[in-house]
Amino acid sequence: MSDQPLTEGERPKADLLLFGGLVVTMNPHWEVIEDGAVAVHKGEILDLGPSRELLARYEAGETMDASGAIVMPGLVNAHTHAATSLFRGFADDKPLKQWLEGYIWPAEKTFVNQERVRWGTLLAIAEMIRGGTTIFLDMYFFEDVVAESARKSSMRVVLGEALFEMAGPSHRPFPDALAFNRHLLETYRLDPLISVSVQPHSTYTVSPDNLLRAKDLADEFGAVFGLHASETAEEVAGVRQKTGHSPAQLLAHLGLLDDRVLLFHGVHLNQTEIAVLAETRAGVVHCPEANLKLGSGVAPLPALLEAGVRVAMGTDGPASNNDLNLWGEMQMASKIHRGVSGNPNAVTAREVLAMATRVGADLIGMGDQLGSLEIGKRADMILIGLDKPHLVPMYDVYSHLAYAVGRSDVDTVVIGGRPVMRDRQMLTVNEDEVIAHVREIGGEIKHWLDAR
Repeated sequence: MSDQPLTEGERPKADLLLFGGLVVTMNPHWEVIEDGAVAVHKGEILDLGPSRELLARYEAGETMDASGAIVMPGLVNAHTHAATSLFRGFADDKPLKQWLEGYIWPAEKTFVNQERVRWGTLLAIAEMIRGGTTIFLDMYFFEDVVAESARKSSMRVVLGEALFEMAGPSHRPFPDALAFNRHLLETYRLDPLISVSVQPHSTYTVSPDNLLRAKDLADEFGAVFGLHASETAEEVAGVRQKTGHSPAQLLAHLGLLDDRVLLFHGVHLNQTEIAVLAETRAGVVHCPEANLKLGSGVAPLPALLEAGVRVAMGTDGPASNNDLNLWGEMQMASKIHRGVSGNPNAVTAREVLAMATRVGADLIGMGDQLGSLEIGKRADMILIGLDKPHLVPMYDVYSHLAYAVGRSDVDTVVIGGRPVMRDRQMLTVNEDEVIAHVREIGGEIKHWLDAR
């Protein structure tokens, strides 16, 4: 309820009252409210329930009619490199090692700077908002610029400077990059939109000693610690040859696995490693489309879920995917594992929706604030209009969301109680300006690529 003092007969105030929708809370009880309403005050969910009750109970500064729409939590993209939108479609149809070492990393050293990261991030944010994503975990360079771009867009982000043994485009060797990450942790510690993680790139680009240093920093701040692990068979073989352990085994051997650790991809994990992840409560971010496109393989998602490992959904970067569409990831995650296993219940609609909402929020350290529509949580919501041929009829809302809804069906996006897209109109990002800048940058990159 509102904390404002009331006189007799006065109704408590809500900043925003959204009513008339099919409210899919994604709470642990899978509660759905028909003709439901959500009251928002100071960026948080004040109340939710039947529309007639909340309309009578609260005086609203603004109302939003959600009739004929699904209202649900915003989606969580738990692994991406947002500014690689600059390299979308660049050097496609190559295996990961060749793609990274022969094309992406040389191009990043040539072109990536603060200003280009700004425009690439804004482009990615616009794409994500249009698709109903309200928070993303980002690993890239110049992450202070990513923070500025997110704040300007009223978008949520959990960011982390990419930590490599050698200096990357930001020209920061590992100790300097780690110190910069500390600066980010201190700067954004209380920011309402920006959170900070610690993200060494991988076990094959960062030494065990530096992995330990990075984890110490994460532990000091209680931050999420994430890295690429077991993405390809070649990576696993190379790390084993160098250290005597697979990536997951190395992390366990170093004592780095706990409930704030995220393994990005986790394609090549065996049953023993899966059991260790379950025991330590470490999580995995599943990125099926990027893994398939790069020929990296199919992650053992059913085995992970059966073992009780927490799994979130991610897109990876738009250079390797080539989009930031979590609806496509959900469909792929469910269908590919059914096809591979021959089991039509291998990964269910509810499971992939939880991965992209409640579980994703938990794994990026925001489970107490995001991922479901519950009183006291932040008011991050999306509205999905149902008045379209491919969304009629509807018998099961979870099935509909997992298998029929697409990103173009997202009509309105609210972050922290503030609409950032309404009726498909962007309110916080000047898309024309962003697109014009990225097209200009893309022309420079194409000229460089053609000259190689």
